[in-house]
Amino acid sequence: MVTIIAEAGVNHNGNLDLARKLIDAAADTGADIVKFQTFKATALASKSAPKAEYQKETTGAGQSQLEMLKALELSDEDHHILVAHCKDRKIGFLSTPFDFQSLDLLVDVLDIPVLKVGSGDMSNAPLLHACARTGKPVILSTGMSTMADIEEALGVAAHGFLGGDNPGRDAFANAYASPEGKEVLAKKLTLLHCTTAYPTPPADINLKAMDVMRETFGLPIGFSDHSAGIYISIAAVARGAMMIEKHMTLDCTMDGPDHRASLEPDAFRAMVTGIRETEAALGTGIKEPTDIERKNMAVARKSLVAATDIEKGSVFTPGNLTSKRPGNGLAPVLYWNILGKPANRDYAADDLIQEDK
Repeated sequence: MVTIIAEAGVNHNGNLDLARKLIDAAADTGADIVKFQTFKATALASKSAPKAEYQKETTGAGQSQLEMLKALELSDEDHHILVAHCKDRKIGFLSTPFDFQSLDLLVDVLDIPVLKVGSGDMSNAPLLHACARTGKPVILSTGMSTMADIEEALGVAAHGFLGGDNPGRDAFANAYASPEGKEVLAKKLTLLHCTTAYPTPPADINLKAMDVMRETFGLPIGFSDHSAGIYISIAAVARGAMMIEKHMTLDCTMDGPDHRASLEPDAFRAMVTGIRETEAALGTGIKEPTDIERKNMAVARKSLVAATDIEKGSVFTPGNLTSKRPGNGLAPVLYWNILGKPANRDYAADDLIQEDK
């Protein structure tokens, strides 16, 4: 079953009540998990870190990225409250740690079952390694990455999962190449294809990259969707995505960096419905009539019938033999076998041709 993650992210705007409402909305849409972002602003961005262009467009160019992030922080106590609220609403809680202190909060204090590493930290080997060292399964987004970048990150994760000492590029490469590394990655890591742009134009999404990633790395592949609508996520599921992550907001017109590239609850619910219907439609891959089709076979298919009245002993010809519904008689593929043979009985026009006993 496809796992659907409602990415609340920082769409709470630093407000605990709004964060709780996002959990409620995510639960009501049928999402499996609601995801937040856990960070200490001063550990995430330096004073000189610029905003992305989309952040300037949505929050203005006046404040720095650090100032913006400070306004979006959730406290440790907020996290406790949100985890409890998720339990009450029977929806999974997930968060992305952006620094070591936040990782400790999520793992040692809150004991969340899975960790999400964002695209921006896929190349941050110390943090990725620390995430893997916890032993928690990791969901890894791959925006802005080449296949070589992903392979290197998988080596970092494999080394961490295996509890390896003396980390470094050679150690990571060896861990990735080892049977033990391959095995632990297959058990504990999910890759998400992603394009880091908010919103992402369809031409920049490249869903076919999921196929290459799946074939190359042999891992579960999902899709972190930053497009403007619901259709790309549904298409990703049709292409084999096992996990969908999509930003959700209560109102796309709210102030904040990610609201514009997020779905409001009604649209998110429509996406969930589309994913579940697509998932059901994928089926088994075995081409055979379904039970519901079998009921229609006699009605929709055809049988060999007499085109005209035919007397017993008369030869079947193209002029007196044809195919018509229903399909509960001789299959039309036998048409050429019967031509030229004598009729074994009298037939009125439209009678089903009987097999010669």
